Amino acid sequence: MHRARIVFSSLVGALVLGVLALHYWPLPQSLTQTPYATMLLARDKSLLGASIATDQQWRFAPVENLPDKYKTSLLLFEDQYFYQHPGINPFALLRALKGNYAAGKVTSGGSTLSMQLARLLRQADYQQHDLPLPVRNVPSKAIEAARALQLEWHFTKDELLIHYASHAPFGGNIVGLRAAAWRYFGRAPENLSWAESALLAVLPNSPALIHPGRQRDKLLHKRNRLLTRLHQQGHFSALDLQLALLEPLPERPAALPNSAPHLLATLKKQHHSSALLESTIDATLQRLLNQIAARHSARLANEGAHNLALLLIDHSTMETLAYVGNQPWNNTARFAPDLDLIQRPRSTGSILKPLLYGLMLQSGELTPTRLIPDIPSQFGGYSPRNYDRQFRGAVPAQFALAHSLNIPAVYMLRDYGIGRLQKQLQAMGMSTLFRPADDYGLTLILGGAEGTLWDLTGIYARLAASARDGDIPQAPVTLVKTTSAKTPALASIPPVIKQGAAWLTLQALIDVARPGYDNYWRDFSGSQTIAWKTGTSYGLRDAWAIGSNGRYTLGVWVGNADGEPATFLSGQSSAAPVLFDVFDALPKINWFAKPQHALKTISVCDDDGYLAGGQCTAVDTEVPRTSHFAQVTPYHRRIHLDANEQFRVHSQCEAVSNMQSKNWFVLPPAQEFYWRQHHSHYKPLPPWRRDCVANLNQLDDDQPIELLYPQTQSRIYIPMDLDGKRSRAVLKAVHRDSAATLYWHLDDAFIGETRIFHEREVALEPGLHQLVIVDQQGYRLQRRFRVVGKSDQ
Repeated sequence: MHRARIVFSSLVGALVLGVLALHYWPLPQSLTQTPYATMLLARDKSLLGASIATDQQWRFAPVENLPDKYKTSLLLFEDQYFYQHPGINPFALLRALKGNYAAGKVTSGGSTLSMQLARLLRQADYQQHDLPLPVRNVPSKAIEAARALQLEWHFTKDELLIHYASHAPFGGNIVGLRAAAWRYFGRAPENLSWAESALLAVLPNSPALIHPGRQRDKLLHKRNRLLTRLHQQGHFSALDLQLALLEPLPERPAALPNSAPHLLATLKKQHHSSALLESTIDATLQRLLNQIAARHSARLANEGAHNLALLLIDHSTMETLAYVGNQPWNNTARFAPDLDLIQRPRSTGSILKPLLYGLMLQSGELTPTRLIPDIPSQFGGYSPRNYDRQFRGAVPAQFALAHSLNIPAVYMLRDYGIGRLQKQLQAMGMSTLFRPADDYGLTLILGGAEGTLWDLTGIYARLAASARDGDIPQAPVTLVKTTSAKTPALASIPPVIKQGAAWLTLQALIDVARPGYDNYWRDFSGSQTIAWKTGTSYGLRDAWAIGSNGRYTLGVWVGNADGEPATFLSGQSSAAPVLFDVFDALPKINWFAKPQHALKTISVCDDDGYLAGGQCTAVDTEVPRTSHFAQVTPYHRRIHLDANEQFRVHSQCEAVSNMQSKNWFVLPPAQEFYWRQHHSHYKPLPPWRRDCVANLNQLDDDQPIELLYPQTQSRIYIPMDLDGKRSRAVLKAVHRDSAATLYWHLDDAFIGETRIFHEREVALEPGLHQLVIVDQQGYRLQRRFRVVGKSDQ
C-alpha cells in the first residue's frame, strides 16, 4: 500500500513537473523572431512586389487560414491523425520502427506534423545563432517529441498547421507556403489547383527534387500518388484526376511581380515592422499606368527628360489606385531608377495658381471675371514674365488661370499675402513649406517653393472632393489599409477651399486648352470633362500636370532626378500628353453636378468683373455663397463730351446744356497701352477740345502718363560691361495719347523728348535719382528710384 502511494505520488509529481515544463519551457525563438520578406499586396490581394528577408530567404508572412485543398493534401500525405493525437503518434512511431528494421535503414521517421514543426523551429534557432544543425538521432527525436507536446499545449491544431506551412522548406531559399505558391505558380495559395496543392504538400519532404536535374520524376510520382489517394477518398472526380495528372511540374521558381517597386520601398520605410502590406492599389490600373509611362519615356528622353512619375487617386474614397514612383528612360545609375520621385520635393512651377484663385474667390477678393494687371512689372527687384513673353494689359482672373499667366498671379499673391497663402497651403497638406514666408517672397506662386507629387496630387484630389461632396470632412489620401498595417486611421479634416470656390476653380481649369487641340476637344462626343493644370519650373527642370475627372485625380511629374534642365521641357508639351493618355484609358466618368446651394449670383460689369454701380453694362456672374466681394468698378468714369461727342469738355469751356455725359471704360495708361493691342474695340478717352486745355490740371485728376521702368520704390542694379564701364539703363513710359510728346528730366536736367515710343537710355551712377516726365498739356509724372552698387546688394 505504502509503495503504491509512493508510485502514485511520483507519477503525479512527474505529471505536474511535465505540465509545468510544457507551460514554462521557453518556446523556440524562431516563432517570434523569424525575419520575413516584405509583401506588397493590391486591393484584390494579388502580389504587387516583395523584398527578400534579411536572412536572404523568400519567407512570406504566414497565411491567416490554410486553403482547404492544401490542408487536405498535407494531412493525407503527412499526418492523417493530426487532429486525434497530442503531438506524438505512438502507432506511427512503432510503424516507422518496424519498417526501418525490415528495410535495414531509416525509411520513415514516424514524425507527426507537430514533431516536424518542432524540428524546423529547432533548426531555425540553430541557424539564427550560427550553430551547426543538430544531428538526426534518437536524442534529437526525443527533443522534437517533447517540443511537439509543448507546441500542442500552447497552440490550437489549426495554428500549428499554419506555423508548419509557414516554416516548411520548398527548395532553395523558398520557405513557407505563401512564398512557394507565388514563386512556383504566380498565385496566392488559395488560388492553387489540386495538382499544385498536392505538389506543395509533398515538396517539403524532399525539397531538393524541385530543381531541374534532381530526379524530378520521383517528385512527380509522389505528387501523382497523392492525387490518386485524394480521388479515392472522394475529394474530386475521375475526370478531375485525369486533368490534374496532366499538369506539369514548374520548371524553376518564377520571378515575383514587381509592378510597384518604389511604393514597396517607401512603405517598407514607413512600416518597417510589417511583413504584409495590403495597399489600396488597383493591380489592373497599376499595370496600365506602368505601360503608359514606359511608352512615353522614350519620347521624353528625346526632350532631355529621363524620369517620369505618376500618381492616381480615387477622390471619391481618397484611396491611391496607382503609384509609378519613377519610370526612368533606362535603369542605369545616372537616372537614379530606385529613387521614389513621388515623395521627392521639386519646384512647383505654376501648379499652385488654382489654389490661390480658389482662396481669393472664397474670401471675397475676386470674381472669375475681375481684371488683373498684365503689364511689365517690378516687385522690389523681382520682375516676373509670362511664359509667352507677351503682355495683355489686363485679363479676367479665370482667363489668367486657364492660360497660366505669371504676372497676374504675382499681382494676386501680392494682394492676398504670402504668409497667408503659405498657412493655407500647409493646412491643405503641403508638407514642404518649412521656411519663413519672406524667404519665398512672391516667387512662391511661380515655383519659388518645392512640393511633392504626393502632396500636390492629394491637394487637387481634395479640391475635387470638396466640389462634389460639399464641406464635409475629408479623409486623408491613403496607400495602405489601416487594419492590415496595424496603424490607427488618420483623422478626417475639413476642406480648406469650400464647395462653391472649389467648383468655380475647377470650372476655370476645364477651359485650359488641351495639347494639340486648343478648345476643340469639346466638339468630340467621346471627350470627357477634365479640370487640369500644368506647371513648369524655372530653368526647365520640372514639368507638372495634375487633373481630375468625375472620379479620378491624376498627377504627373516629368524631369531629371538629378535636377538637370531639359531644353524642351514644359508641363504642356511633356507632362500633359501623359495625363491625357491615362485619362483616355480610364473609364469615362460624368462631371459633378453644379452645387447651386453653394453659389450665388452677383451683378458685375461686363468688361472688368467688378461690382456694377450703374456705370457699366451689367452681367450676372457666380461666386461662392460665402463670398462678400464688395469692390465697385474703378475703371468706369463719368466724362463730359461736346455735342458731337468728339472731344472732352468741362464747364469753363462749354455750356452745361450742350454737354453730353457718358460712362467710359478707362484702364490705367500702362494697362491700356497693352490692352489696345489685343482689343480692337477698345475706345480710348476722347482728347480735350483745344479751348478746354486751359486750367486743365486744376479741373481734371486724370493721369495719362505711366512709367513702366523704373516703377514705384524701385531699387535697380546696373551691371558692369566687359570693358569695365557701367551699362546704361533704359527708362520706359506710356501715354494714353499715342501722338503725345513727352519731355524727360533726370535729376533736374533735361534729357530729351520722345514721340510714339517713349524710351530713354541713360547712364546712372549708384544713389538716389529723381525722374520727371511732362507732356504737352502739362501733365506731370514724378518718380524717385535708387540705383544700387555692389556694396548695396
